[in-house]
Amino acid sequence: MAGSLKRAVRRLITLSQFAGFDPVVLARNLYRFPGFVKDLNRYQRLTGDPTFGAHLRDILPILTEARQSAGSVGGDYFHQDLWAARKLFRRRPPEHIDIGSRIDGFVAHVLVFMPVHVVDIRPLNGTVAGLEFLRGDATELKMFEDGSVASLSSLHAAEHFGLGRYSDPIDPSASTKFMMALQRVLAPGGRLYFSVPVGRQCVRFNAHRIFDVRTVLETFTELELLSFSFVASDGRLHEDTVVERAISADGCGLFEFTKL
Repeated sequence: MAGSLKRAVRRLITLSQFAGFDPVVLARNLYRFPGFVKDLNRYQRLTGDPTFGAHLRDILPILTEARQSAGSVGGDYFHQDLWAARKLFRRRPPEHIDIGSRIDGFVAHVLVFMPVHVVDIRPLNGTVAGLEFLRGDATELKMFEDGSVASLSSLHAAEHFGLGRYSDPIDPSASTKFMMALQRVLAPGGRLYFSVPVGRQCVRFNAHRIFDVRTVLETFTELELLSFSFVASDGRLHEDTVVERAISADGCGLFEFTKL
């Protein structure tokens, strides 16, 4: 009975969140609100500067951060963005092309020391020095000639192709087409920095796919694997490890390829 009730509550919470209402956040805020009122009253008693008095029209309650940590050193995006940026920093190629990686993560890291050309099907609002942006469907990378890109990356992007999540056309084979296109445009001696979720191969429509690590290697038949790292499901990075480590585990695979 207790198990059935818990499952029903979880389903109700999931449905509520899908509808844009989070009962968990509401419950936490209601629990913490008396403490907020207590802090507000104490602040008002102690303040000596009327310009910094807490006026009702200016109050902005933030009730969820008092017990949060300073940040998170871990997880797929944290480790993969640093992993690829450090490799680029060591190599310093004349130019770098990225497909669909995080602008506010990996791309921002790289812009510190070199310009980056980014291709994405989504629009980019705003500009920043060193970033050249091209909006377009990158499934087949038709904007690049064969063997023309010496330094290339795509981090946590290939798993989304063809699922419609980002307004792209529905195409069950789009991720394979994209991976083949990355292989096609990479120049001999170049580098490809590539990451996707790995584990039990499946599609979690329309969020993303998960790849068997062997599928990635079997798709990039013309490329040689130079290094492999793995972010496990606990958020820890296993750097320069063996591919076999990721075959029976869920996480994020980080692949460094070259073309001979």
